[in-house]
Amino acid sequence: MTLVSEALGDHHDLSAFVSGQPSLDSWLAQHARGADARRVARTFVWHYGDGVVVASYSLAAHVLMKDQLPRALGRGGPEHIPAVLLARLALASRLQGEGLGSVVLAEALGRLVEATKAVAARFVVVDAIDAEAARFYEHHGFRPIPGTVRLVQKLSDVAAAVGGGV
Repeated sequence: MTLVSEALGDHHDLSAFVSGQPSLDSWLAQHARGADARRVARTFVWHYGDGVVVASYSLAAHVLMKDQLPRALGRGGPEHIPAVLLARLALASRLQGEGLGSVVLAEALGRLVEATKAVAARFVVVDAIDAEAARFYEHHGFRPIPGTVRLVQKLSDVAAAVGGGV
């Protein structure tokens, strides 16, 4: 069965979405549409053509402070560094362990690369919900910021990996 990926709309069924992370599930069901309407986060969902959501992620503009980054990452940047926050990436529990999380992440990163052709950003930022999520992001090239749950990756590295130079 083929998965469909698209921006969250009123026709999407969020009621049965269970990722194993209650905070992600409740945010999607109760807040994603409102965040979209207020233009503070854009959520994208995956479904099997029936509108029943099986995966999601949200994107938002973000700013990193240079002094909060490891020196090697902040070097040469302005005090306020433009970034994109990859927020609340979630996959239905029944699909976990099949490599689909990596596919959803790749799509999100590809979408970011396209967006940053029009609006500049230097980093992609994620805040890992737990240690397992942090390992997932590290496996995909994100670098942890010591003492936080935050991980970052340069958009130039992401663009090189997905073949969509910025």
